[in-house]
Amino acid sequence: MTATLYQLDEVFGLLKERGAQQYGREAVTQLDHALQCAHLAEQQGETAATITAALLHDIGHLVREARLAGDPERDDLHQFIALPFLRGLFPEAVLQPIRLHVDAKRYLCHAETGYFDTLSPASVQSLKVQGGVFDAAEAKAFMEQPFAAEAVRLRRYDDLAKVPNAKVSGLAHFETLARTVASGRPG
Repeated sequence: MTATLYQLDEVFGLLKERGAQQYGREAVTQLDHALQCAHLAEQQGETAATITAALLHDIGHLVREARLAGDPERDDLHQFIALPFLRGLFPEAVLQPIRLHVDAKRYLCHAETGYFDTLSPASVQSLKVQGGVFDAAEAKAFMEQPFAAEAVRLRRYDDLAKVPNAKVSGLAHFETLARTVASGRPG
């Protein structure tokens, strides 16, 4: 996989330029959330691709020019908006966990007793507009997809990555890792 320097610069420029935006109704910024997710994935020994997916999983919020922020009754479909922006830069091992991370929340609410109770109020609200809890058939179909297990782990990092002033590695650290993934070199 060969990505142009310009395209990768655009991805990381977006995080640098717009990352200071509030992450929904959470107590952290978009960049804080992204860095915390990547940090948690790295701490758990995830692959470079999964760490990169954790870093970029919510970039669709930043890509979308006419965001629906402020309208909690509508889903902004950020998991899909990110894909055209990242496709051609990163392998499916990055793209698919990003695409599936919203459905992973819906899956976990079905599959694990008590998971719903761990969600932040903002995450509960977004669950409602994202389609609600999966039923048994939807949960089974979800887990049969490639990269569903990675998406579930990403979801868990997402849930935990909302800590104000958390001490994590900076963007430069994860950018280097992501550029390695984009180049196709083993990370």
